[in-house]
Amino acid sequence: MNRTALFASLVAIVASTAISTGQTTSPYAGQEQRTIKALSDQDIRELLDGRGMGLAKAAELNSYPGQLHVLQLADQLGLSDAQRKATESLYANMRERALSIGRQIIDAERALDRAFADGRIDPAMLRSQVDAIAILQGNLRVVHLETHLAQRSLLTPEQISRYDVLRGYGGNEAPHGTRRHGG
Repeated sequence: MNRTALFASLVAIVASTAISTGQTTSPYAGQEQRTIKALSDQDIRELLDGRGMGLAKAAELNSYPGQLHVLQLADQLGLSDAQRKATESLYANMRERALSIGRQIIDAERALDRAFADGRIDPAMLRSQVDAIAILQGNLRVVHLETHLAQRSLLTPEQISRYDVLRGYGGNEAPHGTRRHGG
């Protein structure tokens, strides 16, 4: 028997043994130690830092720049002092709102987790708590998307195109007639 056939036979034996014993490892293994089961430490840090967490991709990837990245690229974009100040204000306002909602999401997830851990969850409580979390998550996404929308209005079409190039978004036709470079 050649090495490949031997290896394939061994893999088949190990796989069939695991299946027959019913042992499977969950992708959640180890997460039962989390403080809030539904949120990783990174999720919590990002919520407590007002980060976007990809919630504004619909805007970002369709030529609606994000204020933090605009500030990081201010020199390359040739921002005027007025644009820079308006963007800083926009970012500060977004961050304040996002931080508040982020803390509320963490508190709501903690309450849901605690209700399950204590065995006091029922269908009505479940629905109520999940609905509240969903509304908060939606509100957080709106905060980030609204800020991208407002940021776009502060920039020229040339700055938006340059932003897209600098961020590596090339080759697609952008909405509203703004052509992306590189494509």
